[in-house]
Amino acid sequence: ESAIESGVTSMGGVPYLVGVLPTPGIAFITESMRADAGAVVSASHNPFQDNGIKIFSGAGFKLSDKQEEQIEELVLGGRLPEMVPPPNEIGRAYRLADAAGRYIVFLKNTFPRSLSMEGLKIVLDTANGATYKVAPAVFTELGAEVTVIHNTPNGLNINEECGSQHTEDLRKAVVENGAAIGLAFDGDGDRLIAVDEKGNEITGDQIMIICALMLKEEGRLKHDLLVSTVMSNMGLRVACKKHGLQNHASKVGDRYVLEDMQRLGSVLGGEQSGHVIFLDHHTTGDGILTAMQLLAAMLKAGRPLSEMAKLMDVFPQRLVNVDVQSKPDIQSVPAIAEAIKQVESELKDEGRVLVRYSGTQNMCRVMVEGPSTAITDRYAAQLADVVKAALG
Repeated sequence: ESAIESGVTSMGGVPYLVGVLPTPGIAFITESMRADAGAVVSASHNPFQDNGIKIFSGAGFKLSDKQEEQIEELVLGGRLPEMVPPPNEIGRAYRLADAAGRYIVFLKNTFPRSLSMEGLKIVLDTANGATYKVAPAVFTELGAEVTVIHNTPNGLNINEECGSQHTEDLRKAVVENGAAIGLAFDGDGDRLIAVDEKGNEITGDQIMIICALMLKEEGRLKHDLLVSTVMSNMGLRVACKKHGLQNHASKVGDRYVLEDMQRLGSVLGGEQSGHVIFLDHHTTGDGILTAMQLLAAMLKAGRPLSEMAKLMDVFPQRLVNVDVQSKPDIQSVPAIAEAIKQVESELKDEGRVLVRYSGTQNMCRVMVEGPSTAITDRYAAQLADVVKAALG
């Protein structure tokens, strides 16, 4: 924070410092204060050493690829020294003391006043990250009985065997506490993975179909359209068709989901990983806000989450992450392209293969869906070995 403060003021900017706040909280504050931009130091769902800077426009949206490329060119092109203002024009920093309070009020207002969380047992996993204060405050103020795990951040333990990427502790805590639901956020708070009362993990795909049907019933799902990604489980497309919804698959990345939502006029979209965007409430994915909507759907239906999750049949899916040294076009590597083609021909219409690089790490993700767990595991391991041999 201090480094960003120094950089912004040295260029004549006026930064407002908010301390530790979830990434979607920065998007909200940026737009509500009519600032020119917002910036967050974050590693998202990754380890602390992957920290980078996320930037939002004045309207609270993530920047486009083109805008990010322009920033890179500016920073790496050596032009910044020419743009430094004279000493009498440097900026001044301010501390925004009530940022968390403003964000908490915003989140609470997305939960219907006609519903109540009074007495509802909830377990939160804040991933030793940015939601560690805000999330417990939101649910406690709405009347829930809250138990919190992994809420002692020290800057190094963020996302470490906890949060939306590692739900083992949460699943155990939900069952032990007799809770109705468990909510796991990632380190910067823009993802949500849920756990039902039986300790089963509920993915972003399942969360989306539950919320989509609630919005449709209320007449708020524009064009009856749900935007997902190519990584979403095949079961999501089947569920959408079964329940009379349109489904569009975008490129992987919540930014691309948002672009397609805006282009197609959708108010709901997201990813299997738990990035879910409710455009009638916010400009970006927000784990706590998503939890508000999921709980609203549960309470309106009067059914436990385990029953709500049955709205979608989850196809067996296996995802294997392979560390790579470089990221050439997948189809340009003969061994990988041929292996993918072979598996696809054997799966036929009973499954699919998706091999893509991580957008944030030197990693290749191998995803296989098929008719059984044994088959998907076998093909995923087979493809992962080929990728490792070629690029690892």
